[in-house]
Amino acid sequence: MYRLPSAVTARAATPGRWGWGCGRRGAHHRAGLPRLGAGWAGGLGLGLGLALGAKLAGGLRGAAPAPPPAAPDPEASPQAEQPPPPEQPLAPWSPQTPTSPTSRRYARAIDNSRDLLHRIKDEVGAPGIVVGVSVDGKEIWSEGLGYADVENRVLCKPETVMRIASISKSLTMVALAKLWEAGKLDLDIPVQYYVPEFPEKEYEGEKVSVTTRLLISHLSGIRHYEKDMKKVKEEKAYKALKMMKEMMETDQEKELKEKGGKSNEKSDFAKAKIEQDNEAKGRNSKPVKKKNDFEQGELYLKEKFENSIESLKLFKNDPLFFKPGSQFLYSTFGYTLLAAIVERASGYKYLDYMQKIFHDLDMLTTVQEENEPVIYNRARFYVYNKKRRLVNTPYVDNSYKWAGGGFLSTVGDLLKFGNAMLYGYQVGLFKNSNENLLPGYLKPETMVMIWTPVPNTEMSWDKEGKYAMAWGVVEKKQTYGSCRKQRHYASHTGGAVGASSVLLILPEELDAESVYNKVPPRGIVVSIICNMQSVGLNSTALKIALEFDKDRSDIP
Repeated sequence: MYRLPSAVTARAATPGRWGWGCGRRGAHHRAGLPRLGAGWAGGLGLGLGLALGAKLAGGLRGAAPAPPPAAPDPEASPQAEQPPPPEQPLAPWSPQTPTSPTSRRYARAIDNSRDLLHRIKDEVGAPGIVVGVSVDGKEIWSEGLGYADVENRVLCKPETVMRIASISKSLTMVALAKLWEAGKLDLDIPVQYYVPEFPEKEYEGEKVSVTTRLLISHLSGIRHYEKDMKKVKEEKAYKALKMMKEMMETDQEKELKEKGGKSNEKSDFAKAKIEQDNEAKGRNSKPVKKKNDFEQGELYLKEKFENSIESLKLFKNDPLFFKPGSQFLYSTFGYTLLAAIVERASGYKYLDYMQKIFHDLDMLTTVQEENEPVIYNRARFYVYNKKRRLVNTPYVDNSYKWAGGGFLSTVGDLLKFGNAMLYGYQVGLFKNSNENLLPGYLKPETMVMIWTPVPNTEMSWDKEGKYAMAWGVVEKKQTYGSCRKQRHYASHTGGAVGASSVLLILPEELDAESVYNKVPPRGIVVSIICNMQSVGLNSTALKIALEFDKDRSDIP
């Protein structure tokens, strides 16, 4: 009896077909079932069936039918139900978020970005890579390519959890900023006020101060993984010399354009030739090459540290490599000291305080990396050995650097974090046009401070930018008309044992007039995580952000 309504509907929807009762009987016979008896029960059953069918058919005739999505085919067999429209299949290699109308508007950007990621993945031989993109605070696209676990053939998906490495520094900055806003942390007093366990420092016989602000922007002089001060100083001097030469060449090019005369072409060419010769000689006198981070033993520590204060023993007695404030020296150990400052200023353990922040930001899959807990969707991490064979990375314990590179997360959580930062950065512009807006997690003036480039700093993943406060920032710039336009954006990359990552925020260019009828956040956020080390992802994230920004600009 449960098949009757569908059979009735199928016949009633076809004009001129009233043989549904015979059709059912015919089907009954074809199925090889016994005929109904001629007794009163059989007659009653048949009568009830006919009456019910007539009533249903009459109701269908009398009711105004709802317009169907598409006109039925008049030549279709009345007994064959129309097949449902075929579903759009997902790529077998890439579990992804379901297609929504909003996502379809960005189909071009998604296709181009997916192709770009495939190329990057193939170039570096990465087992797996996951990407997430949001536009104006809404997640538009997230997808996994390749394998989260090669051995067990587990595909990457948006929920895959990976090491985010130095993006952890940007998370730690939120803790420091909240304490600063609450008046519990002074950024400009010596760190010994909060952490007396860290000894006072001298540089070349002069007593110097290390402050929280200097630690945040890597200007404290505290070392990174390389312990050989001579190698670090030689490399810094070589980079400075090379940068100076590049600046001189740029100035000479401008001078040549200003002169514009043929009389100076030969002399200018001769000067350029001499400089090229000098540079070639300089290459032969390069400093002794220091080891990269992945050749440093401290990166592979297996020791478990109970708290941030205990972790200080790794570096607290080492000399400063530079005078605080004078030069940029990227230092994850500096953020280990910042974690200790968070503990003392907040009164909570660092990880407890961070978990409160993750809860507030709705980052429910972001946790510190530990070996013992079962963490669902956690990927495995890989590297190529000397024979260029893919192998598992060795076990490491990141408890010594939670604040600088010890968290696990997903692209979705990173998008939430990026949008919270973007909202706080922009909400001040919208207050006059929309008084009902909620406050940002950080105040607008705090976010402006965090995203303001700091003098004497470097942004290794984009030479156009500077380091700010736990973010790299590239400012808006255009030198020539109808030529390259440099967009303002903020990002941080990460590199860990067997992992690479990036979180990039491309704010919409707003002014006082363009904020009406809009609400923050306005802009593109891109997060990419990968289970292979030494994969540069910032330029890829920027290209993806610009692809989505183009489609966004084309939508009225």
